[in-house]
Amino acid sequence: MPSLPVLPESCTHVLAEFDCLDPLLAALRLDSGRLKCTCLAVSKKWLALGTSAGGLHLIQREGWKQRLILTHKEGSITQVACCPHDEDFIAVATSQGLVVVWELQLERRGRPERAGISWEHRGQNITALCWDTTTLRVFIGDAGGKVSFLRAGSSKLGKGSAFVIFPVQTITTVDSKVVQLGYQDGRLLVSSLSRCYLCDTEREKFWRVGNKERDGEYGACFFPQSRGSVLGQPPLLYCARPGSRVWEASFSGEVLSTHQFKQLLACPPVPLVSYRCELQYSSAQRSPQSVAFPKLLYLSDQNLLTWTDSAIYVFVPQCGQVLLWTEIKDVVDVAVFRSELFCLRCDGHLTHLSLLPVERCVERLLRREYWLLAATICCMFQHVIVPSRARKCLPTDRLEYLRSQLNPSIQQDLASQLEEVILRLEPLDSASSSRRSSISSHESFNVLDCGIYRVISRRGSQSDEDTCSLVSQSMLEEERLKEFNFVQEEEPLEQDPLPSERVEPDRPESGLQFHLPLSFRPKPPRVALQAVRDSVSSFVKKTSEKISTLQMNSDLWPRSDQREVGQCELTAAVVLPPEEPDNEIGTERLGTGTDLQELRATTQETISQLQDPLILLDPARLAEVLQVWVPVLEKILGPEECHQTGEHCLLEGHTEEECLEQLSMGSSDEEVAEKTSGTAEDMDPERQLLQPATEEQIINDLGGEVSDSEPTGHKTVALEPVRVEPPWPIPAELHVDLSQLASLNLELGCFQGSTAQEGHGEHVPSAACIFLHRYFFLLDLERVRRCCLLRYRDQPAVWNAYMAGLLELTRSSPVVEVIEKGVLLRSLKSLRELQPSTNPLLLAHLHRLYEKHGESAVRAFVQFYPRVVPADVMAMVKKSHFLPYLDNLIHSQSEEQRLPFLESLLQPQSLRQEWLELALSHDAPQLSDTLTADGEPRMQSHLFTWGYGRLLSLLVRLPADFASKQKMAETCKMHGYWTGYLSLCCQLRRRTQAFSTICRLNDQSLLQGPNGIMPETLDEWKLLIQLSQQYCELSEADADPPCPNGNGLTNGSSDWSNCITPESLTLQLARVVGPDRALTCLQDWGVRVVLDHHSTMVCELLRIAEKRQRALIQTMLERCDRFLWSQQA
Repeated sequence: MPSLPVLPESCTHVLAEFDCLDPLLAALRLDSGRLKCTCLAVSKKWLALGTSAGGLHLIQREGWKQRLILTHKEGSITQVACCPHDEDFIAVATSQGLVVVWELQLERRGRPERAGISWEHRGQNITALCWDTTTLRVFIGDAGGKVSFLRAGSSKLGKGSAFVIFPVQTITTVDSKVVQLGYQDGRLLVSSLSRCYLCDTEREKFWRVGNKERDGEYGACFFPQSRGSVLGQPPLLYCARPGSRVWEASFSGEVLSTHQFKQLLACPPVPLVSYRCELQYSSAQRSPQSVAFPKLLYLSDQNLLTWTDSAIYVFVPQCGQVLLWTEIKDVVDVAVFRSELFCLRCDGHLTHLSLLPVERCVERLLRREYWLLAATICCMFQHVIVPSRARKCLPTDRLEYLRSQLNPSIQQDLASQLEEVILRLEPLDSASSSRRSSISSHESFNVLDCGIYRVISRRGSQSDEDTCSLVSQSMLEEERLKEFNFVQEEEPLEQDPLPSERVEPDRPESGLQFHLPLSFRPKPPRVALQAVRDSVSSFVKKTSEKISTLQMNSDLWPRSDQREVGQCELTAAVVLPPEEPDNEIGTERLGTGTDLQELRATTQETISQLQDPLILLDPARLAEVLQVWVPVLEKILGPEECHQTGEHCLLEGHTEEECLEQLSMGSSDEEVAEKTSGTAEDMDPERQLLQPATEEQIINDLGGEVSDSEPTGHKTVALEPVRVEPPWPIPAELHVDLSQLASLNLELGCFQGSTAQEGHGEHVPSAACIFLHRYFFLLDLERVRRCCLLRYRDQPAVWNAYMAGLLELTRSSPVVEVIEKGVLLRSLKSLRELQPSTNPLLLAHLHRLYEKHGESAVRAFVQFYPRVVPADVMAMVKKSHFLPYLDNLIHSQSEEQRLPFLESLLQPQSLRQEWLELALSHDAPQLSDTLTADGEPRMQSHLFTWGYGRLLSLLVRLPADFASKQKMAETCKMHGYWTGYLSLCCQLRRRTQAFSTICRLNDQSLLQGPNGIMPETLDEWKLLIQLSQQYCELSEADADPPCPNGNGLTNGSSDWSNCITPESLTLQLARVVGPDRALTCLQDWGVRVVLDHHSTMVCELLRIAEKRQRALIQTMLERCDRFLWSQQA
């Protein structure tokens, strides 16, 4: 691991992401393509999310629980604002121009009511909402420039108070669209596209802020004065200007100064601290940024926040400094409360950020046990961690404990860097407790207008003050914040490289595994391929599967109803205009009428032989028939005999006579063959994927090896580019027959006649790749897709070759241009509108999206089901990216449909075990947290949260054969997934192992509840009590050592009332069979249990209840008896 870069000493704060809000959006169904979040607002109590369907979700921030959903039939939600002085009121604007003020009435447990409605802006796009700071009044601005207010009534003041005279009034109409509104102390600030206006709403007076106009979306906001200023001093105004400038104005609208941040933003961005990805920092200077700030927000104390679609900026305007700027992509809107930021992305996802001093950020990371991330920050921000003032939050012993949590074998360099930082730490008592005595040890200091001490020291350190009281704000937040229980992605998000940077990795010749002897003269590609053919074994002799597998399970992957029509469209899509030949001249004719007749005769003979059931149902004889046909195919349509001239186009409407006429007139010995030119650097990644590759690259990609004793040829073998069009026109009826035979040949793997002779079966994938590259224009794309997913499922190089052909085939599609622009939502919209004719063509575009956007694109693939199934996505993306897709796909179904839906996706059935292991190995607790040293369950370890717990529970509940269930149970036990292991033990009737595991987990809730495992017989009760007594004695003799991530006994909880003990089990048995019989059974079993006073009282109460119940039953029986006798009389 290379040495981490050290940030400059001016970097003292970071933006940190600790929580994942994706599960919250998934629970609200806001992560689908149909429904997404459109706007947001935040207050001390609420997180309000507006949706495209007209719903407003109110999330209680304490515990992140959904409390309300308010629906609107007047369009989607475009703006939302929480009342700052009464959180029982919230304002909403819809796309039709309606503004509604809701009174929630949660304190009185009433139904939410509409306290005010305004249609003043009907038909206009409402662009801004702003609350009055003292009264129930909402200011509204729209795209036409109109500004009005809506006064709401309140039912809290009694009857009649909800009635308001003139609730809606128009204030003014400005010259252009309203960008942002602000209100403070009786004055309304309106920012339009050209100017900023200040309005005294009481006196109805208006001022313009400044004299210079502007053109564009620029925000403005009020800025309260610092706490150290004179009491009652009016706030300032800050208005954005072009060129990264901001006006500072007085409360009366007079411009006081202009802050220029263009040159200050030439510094490198501060990395975002996130559990999703590693910190990345480049010390290279940036060019000055000329940015238009679309909105300005007051953040925490004396900070100004703004953002663009690619970055977030935080300024200290009264000092004229940049606190930080961080690159964050696709930010549409930001809501702020104190030092917390909630960012809405263009794809509808939310990001929760916090602005914190570095030492407070490290402290919170340590509390959440993000050891690697905390250590990285300590090494990169040494100027903050080393000084003595940081010991208040980060004592030396905590940093030493952090170092002990690092893995020395994997993170040795990071541990050594952290060790150097720890050696340089200044102790807390080395500095005076007085702030001024601490500052006096430096060379000089000055006091800024905002009250911050700016120190110029020998080390160039900042002031020892916690800048702008952010520490106090964070401490208040820490007291309020509880553990976030949502799922967090364990795998860090990898940044997708630019298309120009995606090239094939260089492989040195020293790593060649074939040991082929080099000849002194280069050999042609065919001779080199012959050498490889001689060294690989036969795959056809090992072909023993039934002919039904050739259909590749059509139930799982839906086939197009109009396959021939799709093939026609595909053929027309690859027609290229004729080009003038400009490369070297070929020496052989492209094709003749004789060649066509020979190919037709051989093809018809092969098809007639396949009509025989004895041949069709015998894979060996079927392969022999195809081996006779393949050499003819290679002779006529192979790459050496068929040089592409581009002078003919493949049209399904051509007859055989027309094709023969074109061949006789257009073919000659002097025709030119097209060849690819240019280097890999000059081509985009898809072109590079289609370029010739060496034999070493092919086999290394396939993971094959060749023995030293095998006959070898030249060291490199060229793999020709994918051929998506034939070398000369083929009649439509012949093309259909060739497509059927070529697809069948690929499914059987009969490559002896074309690309490989008898040899090792492990090299057949390379032959399949070569066959795909040569005859891609003949293959049925849907059949090849199913073949890659089932027959070549463990050979990703075959899928890559198939995908390379699809990329070349769809290169001229208009969707490609949209995808290359890099806007995910627009690309998805184009794909939905275009609706590619076949599923493989859609796969090619989705592959481009994944290369461009990574995991965010994969999550959007759910909307293309069932045209794109999980097996397609699994072959296309990384395993860590496949799990979120699968989880979202399953939970897009209703609760009762999820289990049968998941079962329908498991074709073949081996996917169940593969998906189970995948879900258990990602976003899962550490093994040391769930397993002891001897592989047994750690106490209370079943309470840990599993990232894909919902998916795991469904996989465990799926019906399967006994052997599969056994394997799943062993897998769950090996990974410490005890909830699933107990469920599988019940299904397998392994109740003894289940009771042993429950006793080790030491949780009575596992015996009770709907999913509990209660003993069914006295023998099981005897076993359970004896196991409990045994483990209690062992735990007293040798206590379980604590796990590194919490208390090993209770998983962070000190509540022992739910633990399993012989006494608690005795009470459970007494409730089932009665206290007297329970004590008798214990004596017969030889189990001695000492009951305390509470347990004795419970037994006495059970005796009384049992006697009363028996008396009640006796009374009822007597009454029934008397009634029956009376009826007989």
